[in-house]
Amino acid sequence: MVKRTLNELDAGQSATVTRIAGRGAIRQRLMDMGVMRGTQVRVERRAPLGDPIQIAIKGYYLAIRSAEAQFIEIENAPNVSG
Repeated sequence: MVKRTLNELDAGQSATVTRIAGRGAIRQRLMDMGVMRGTQVRVERRAPLGDPIQIAIKGYYLAIRSAEAQFIEIENAPNVSG
């Protein structure tokens, strides 16, 4: 299975966090902001040059740098119609 990271998603795509790679301050900062395994995330938009990325997570919006998004491993979320 190919590992995908959050920075690979386009605006409008959703996924589930499977792992937070990295160590130390970056990992702790992401976890403090609510990015944890099993959490659903959706890329809302990207800045014109691709950095930062705005994501929706746990009912709020969060802007993170593309370099930080590379530490967030994901799997595609099932399509939800409604």
